Amino acid sequence: MSLPRCALLWARLPAGRQACHGAAVCSALRAHTGPFPRALGRIPAIACSSSSASGGSKAPNTSLFVPLTVKPQGPSADGDVGAELTRPLDKNEVKKILDKFYKRKEIQKLSSDYGLDARLFHQAFISFRNYIMQSHSLDVDIHIILNDICFSAAHVDDLFPFFLRHAKQIFPVLECKDDLRKISDLRIPPNWYPEARAIHRKIIFHSGPTNSGKTYHAIQKYLSAKSGVYCGPLKLLAHEIFEKSNAAGVPCDLVTGEERVTVDPDGKQAAHVACTVEMCSVTTPYEVAVIDEIQMIKDPARGWAWTRALLGLCAEEIHLCGESAAIDLVTELMYTTGEDVEVRTYKRLTPISVLDHALESLDNLRPGDCIVCFSKNDIYSVSRQIEIRGLESAVIYGSLPPGTKLAQAKKFNDPDDPCKILVATDAIGMGLNLSIRRIIFYSLMKPSINEKGEKEIEPITTSQALQIAGRAGRFSSKFKEGEVTTMNREDLSLLKEILNRPVDPIKAAGLHPTAEQIEMFAYHLPDTTLSNLIDIFVDFSQVDGQYFVCNMDDFKFSAELIQHIPLSLRVRYVFCTAPINKKQPFVCSSLLQFARQYSRNEPLTFSWLRRYIKWPLLPPKNIKDLMDLEAVHDVLDLYLWLSYRFLDMFPDASLVRDLQKELDGIIQDGVHNITKLIKISETHKLLNLQNLSAESQSRLSGAAKSQSRRNRGPRAVGSKAAEPLGPDAEEKSLASRLVQQGLLTADMLKQLEREWMTQQTEQGKGRLETGTSLKGTRRKKKEPDSD
Repeated sequence: MSLPRCALLWARLPAGRQACHGAAVCSALRAHTGPFPRALGRIPAIACSSSSASGGSKAPNTSLFVPLTVKPQGPSADGDVGAELTRPLDKNEVKKILDKFYKRKEIQKLSSDYGLDARLFHQAFISFRNYIMQSHSLDVDIHIILNDICFSAAHVDDLFPFFLRHAKQIFPVLECKDDLRKISDLRIPPNWYPEARAIHRKIIFHSGPTNSGKTYHAIQKYLSAKSGVYCGPLKLLAHEIFEKSNAAGVPCDLVTGEERVTVDPDGKQAAHVACTVEMCSVTTPYEVAVIDEIQMIKDPARGWAWTRALLGLCAEEIHLCGESAAIDLVTELMYTTGEDVEVRTYKRLTPISVLDHALESLDNLRPGDCIVCFSKNDIYSVSRQIEIRGLESAVIYGSLPPGTKLAQAKKFNDPDDPCKILVATDAIGMGLNLSIRRIIFYSLMKPSINEKGEKEIEPITTSQALQIAGRAGRFSSKFKEGEVTTMNREDLSLLKEILNRPVDPIKAAGLHPTAEQIEMFAYHLPDTTLSNLIDIFVDFSQVDGQYFVCNMDDFKFSAELIQHIPLSLRVRYVFCTAPINKKQPFVCSSLLQFARQYSRNEPLTFSWLRRYIKWPLLPPKNIKDLMDLEAVHDVLDLYLWLSYRFLDMFPDASLVRDLQKELDGIIQDGVHNITKLIKISETHKLLNLQNLSAESQSRLSGAAKSQSRRNRGPRAVGSKAAEPLGPDAEEKSLASRLVQQGLLTADMLKQLEREWMTQQTEQGKGRLETGTSLKGTRRKKKEPDSD
């Protein structure tokens, strides 16, 4: 190639490529002046591709890097300049060159230095090869390099700068890893709150068990202050403080995710506010702040809200209420802010004792008893069995609307109401004032989500057991002494062991990326989905040992759900932070529909919403209807939550709130008649609890308890005789335990039984046919998987 033609090549290159890809021109010059020494030919090419190889921090999880698509180039309007300057490329020769490039150990090592591990290197090469082979015309620089390699005027390693350029196109995170690490650096959270750091706050930790008066003393300081904020874990608790404060003559506003209430008729903000912890303001100055249930700073999903409140509230005094397990962590965190922690310890106001005998039968229930279950199936089963015995029970579980929970609590607490038994989940652990004499754990196994977002079923923790057990014999109730026991005798020793264990000290506080941080990430990775951005952020994040990044599976679920809808990043982020129950299909589809309406710039009016939920709704006729109504209530909650973020697009919050109150009344009536709904559901085979009740009582007492009796001696006087053990008693005992733990429903159990019977029948026929065909012949050795 002549020097004038090289000059023409240089002139037709874009300015950026003249600077970054001088190696290509060097290759063209080699064709004129002779090849450079191999080492010298490669070093400039490598040096111009990146100022420095990646390194320093922990290696990222490259499985999170989703490759972008780089389309092959079509025919150029200027023609194939590279072919004009050299010659058309032989695709077969090019393929051999690329394969040789891929196999070179030096290239793989060099790629690794630039952040391309074996997985990324392979993906990048496949994309690079497809781009080269499928393009009608290539950029001039890479065309000339490939041509030179074909004629041995360049080395195959000279392809590396172009390969690296392509790799950074499909994996843009490689280009900006250092910037991403700075954005996701979460190591000094106190610095995020300059207003709080500008004042010296007094931190007072009120430590004690449930029913020790710790929250009462903190609230007294709150009420006597000139201004204050209460931060609670539940809407119910925020409502309670809101009502108490106003009843005490201290004007107080209410702020939750779905509701804003100002007591001033002109809308002027009061000096006091009761809010859910996520909604507290970290810029408003207060005299006193109360953060309730501070131990929830360790919560895998919501812990970030307590960390934010603790580090960020601008209050002269901050009163923390919670378990002693959080004292050491809070002290360490406040040491980093230069603030001291005063600890005030409280003891339980009323005694509580663990009984030496289990309930064993619902026939032994007494007024004031509360049976705690950890699954809805158990709630329905126990309620039905209590009704069969001619008793009336109140029911409280997590997915019920707050108004329904309060109505059921009021019914149970009313001394003139015939309802004297409560069946509940651990939702009673906080937020409700209940007059309970005895807590009865129906099971000690509880489904939970660990820090990795994985579902686990394991015994309740000491903290959970103490929280629930502490609801018995509260100071303000008519029962001045509390009792705790279990339904099954086998669980009693485990309960005592759990309650006697020391509560493990809390080691770390939760953190959560802000919308601003995600926006900065998106600036560097504009074509990456929000869900993938979150994954990369969490992987790149750096935290001190006192912190952890909260689980964001619910956020990612929503992000993936609405990914295909065109929304700005900030709006998409807000939609994804909306609290929804992802187990409710109607709620999930409603989030999708709301986002779709928003993207079309179509306001979600009251009339539209009524049509969408098919209002008016009928009272529930069975359990399924009741669950559907609960889902509709959640959808109205979602509307209200979004209405405070997008007022113009969700304009009818007040009308929707009135509608929600009406729906709450319908649900309350349904829960009041829940045993009738269960009975109808059983009749129509929508809910099969006959076997469940029989198995959870007679089979447990028959199989497991009879075995226990053999080991432990005679049963206590007055208990029922054991049922005889059948040949399949162990199977039935296992089945009943799985049902009791919520791993199986009665319907699933029946289906498994049918499938097992069908399989046994088919295998029997198969063995019969096999036996007939082998009759009179030597039997072959049985294969390992013949069954």
